[in-house]
Amino acid sequence: MKPAHAIGALAAVALLASPIALTAQAPSAPTSTAQAQNDPAFAPESFRATVAFLADDLLEGRDTGSRGHEIAARYVASRFEALGLKPGGDGGSWYQRITFQQTDPGTTPGSIAITGPGGATQRWTHGTDVLVGLSPNEPALDISAPLVFVGYGIENKRLGIDDYAGLDVRGKIVVTLRGYPKGLPSEEAAHAAATKAQAAQAHGAIGMVGVGTILSMKTRPWAQSVHFADEPSFAWVGADGKAFDEAPGIRITATVNEPAALALFEGAPRTLAAIRTLADKPGGRPKGFALTTRIRIQSDSSTKRVTSPNVVAILPGSDPALKAEYVVLSAHLDHIGITPARPGDTPDTDRINNGALDNAAGIATMLEVARAAASAPVAPRRSLIFLASTAEEKGLLGADYYARHPSVPISAIVGNVDLDMPLLLYRFTDVTAFGADHSTLGPIVAGAVAPMGIGLSPDPMPAETIFVRSDHYMFVKQGVPAVFLATGFANGGEKQWGAFLGGAYHHPGDDMNQEIDWDSGARFAEANYRIMRAMADADTPPRWYAKDFFGDSFAPKAAKAPRP
Repeated sequence: MKPAHAIGALAAVALLASPIALTAQAPSAPTSTAQAQNDPAFAPESFRATVAFLADDLLEGRDTGSRGHEIAARYVASRFEALGLKPGGDGGSWYQRITFQQTDPGTTPGSIAITGPGGATQRWTHGTDVLVGLSPNEPALDISAPLVFVGYGIENKRLGIDDYAGLDVRGKIVVTLRGYPKGLPSEEAAHAAATKAQAAQAHGAIGMVGVGTILSMKTRPWAQSVHFADEPSFAWVGADGKAFDEAPGIRITATVNEPAALALFEGAPRTLAAIRTLADKPGGRPKGFALTTRIRIQSDSSTKRVTSPNVVAILPGSDPALKAEYVVLSAHLDHIGITPARPGDTPDTDRINNGALDNAAGIATMLEVARAAASAPVAPRRSLIFLASTAEEKGLLGADYYARHPSVPISAIVGNVDLDMPLLLYRFTDVTAFGADHSTLGPIVAGAVAPMGIGLSPDPMPAETIFVRSDHYMFVKQGVPAVFLATGFANGGEKQWGAFLGGAYHHPGDDMNQEIDWDSGARFAEANYRIMRAMADADTPPRWYAKDFFGDSFAPKAAKAPRP
């Protein structure tokens, strides 16, 4: 799972900031690993072997564009080939090679200067109480503009929100609250929050500055945001040779801490404290207004191009009519590489982020499902696409590129299940399918895993907007029903998730020294095989529910299913 800062918010991950209670339905007795109906067996040893190879120190954390990731990609391709699958990459190869632009901070640190209504100016340097974003297509920026507060900065008709109503932001920089109003459905609101830049661009703004709410500052303290201040940003490069940017009109972005936030609102008709108090109430939506201050933002960056592949394989379906439809099983192959040396590190300090659970375990699950499907006495009715994506940790970029440039027409892809960081540190008895409420994939997943004694539980941490933070979201944006499947919070899962996210996650501790339950790995692979078969063999493909937010937004003409 990629951190929140990698997809727009300059903040570190702090999931489970407070305990979240979850009551799971008591599961029925588990079935045996090898099912009576000739389902394949799933061996923990096979699962462990894959994770051990991908999480080995020699692969150096599988960072995007690195030699270690290239080795991992070739390993996955060799496994696909050994199973007799067909290449689904470029030119009949296993690889869909993507050019990325890496944008790094320049030699001169970014800065912000805020001039108050009385003419006095306060200045901050990037990495102190301000974080200045990097522009993918403008390496040197020096922008001065008036400011307009636009509440949460959300414009979405289906949610009934227009924070730009009555405001003129043309040629100005907008100031937005982080997150979204309390009380909104979390997944719909997460999507709306992820499109703030597009909304600002549509109204003529040229920049965005984010300020924290009471909730966001508790969830992701400023010190965690600063920890990621000097990380590069990535974007895939399009056919026009430019780094892809969904909102190129927003030339500069920044996030500010308390001193700079207070300076923004100097002389404003409402204080920042009053705005935050209102925003902290259920349904609280502070109205926007022009600020009396002005901002100057300077940003300096350098760029370079790197390449990294998605690895894609196809298993043709067995049904003459349905094999033209495709089910995608995806998992990201990349991780975050080697942590830079810090003061006090010794020569033997472990700085390799091996990514055993995030996401070698997801790739192992996918490969086990591919093996089982390829060796089944009867192949799945629909065709299957297995996607080992790159650059997920950089902002879901490999999946985004594939969903926009798929191996088959996007209209032929009927569903996606994404496997990202199954936590295999306990014997899970439930799974969470993030996004399950929006399509018939919810009951498909529930029905497929029920014979194993596994329950389907709701999102246990809706405030963390997980729905927009894994690769399946990129398929959703192209109109494909999709879910992200993870092990659940029951049977000790909540405690294990909290400990992992506060410890080994995105840290060298996510390695083979963890007490990984390999039997649970085999069990998770079996669960996903059952889900895949249910999707591929059903007479009717997965469908969005009628009047669903995402179905209507991204697949308005697609056939819909009645909501149960």
